Amino acid sequence: MRAVDGVSFVVEPGQTLGIVGESGSGKSVMGYSLLGLIPSPPGEINTGEAYFDGIDLLQCTERERRAIRGKRIGMIFQDPMTALNPYMTVGAQVMEPLRIHEGCSRGEARTRAIAALEAVGIQDADQGLEAYPHQFSGGMRQRVMIAMTLITRPQLLIADEPTTALDVTVQAQILALIKQLQQDTGTAVILITHDLGIIAGTCDQVLVMYAGRTLESAETRELFYRPKHPYTKALMASLPSARSKGEELYTIPGLPPDLAREIEGCPFAPRCEHALEACRIARCELEEVAPSHQSACIRVQAGEL
Repeated sequence: MRAVDGVSFVVEPGQTLGIVGESGSGKSVMGYSLLGLIPSPPGEINTGEAYFDGIDLLQCTERERRAIRGKRIGMIFQDPMTALNPYMTVGAQVMEPLRIHEGCSRGEARTRAIAALEAVGIQDADQGLEAYPHQFSGGMRQRVMIAMTLITRPQLLIADEPTTALDVTVQAQILALIKQLQQDTGTAVILITHDLGIIAGTCDQVLVMYAGRTLESAETRELFYRPKHPYTKALMASLPSARSKGEELYTIPGLPPDLAREIEGCPFAPRCEHALEACRIARCELEEVAPSHQSACIRVQAGEL
């Protein structure tokens, strides 16, 4: 199964790259690969390069990777219940990055941990340090994990659905906190999400993934005002806000492909209303179809769509 296939992008300091696509499109696996978190076996990285500040993350030693992971690159995981250790207190886990990477004393680490928890909206943070993950709600655990990731002020933040379990008000607070970190330290952010609204409001560049491949890449404003690939247009048509009250909601027909089988041609072709026989045969690579706008659709590249 080829979970990620030829994805390529650049993230500059202070920039936010949004990665969007249906479940199973390879977004999270791509993020885990950068930090060496793919279990091997069964997973393996066959080829490719991922340079961070001159270091190839896919080829460096485990010791080099450990010095980067959790300090210079932080990751907010999708499921806080499985990401947090149930046997350790919240305080121990939030303080751990400071103790390991910065050699802070316990007193200094505790003070910074309280400030970090308060910054993500946790009341009575001093008492919260003594609690265990199961004593917190899902949304509170999500905030703990965000505090733990941001406490070392990483240069690159990989945020995998960081606001899934949060209500809209807290969601806005967390996104504002990440934005403030960017302004203060120039942190680069890779934001993985299903929420096109969050993408539109926070990202500078967008990558649309499907079946492990990139189907479209553009600046955020360009993508939302002038989407090129039929899959991107279908995603936007699926937004409830795009329909009038009482009107039937649009759904993309069919299901994503089985990645265990070799995919010939465009992976979206079986679900695409514009697909031709050529779309099912020839693989189409990303090509620039407008300034700073790339699409992997042969009909778009030919000017037919």
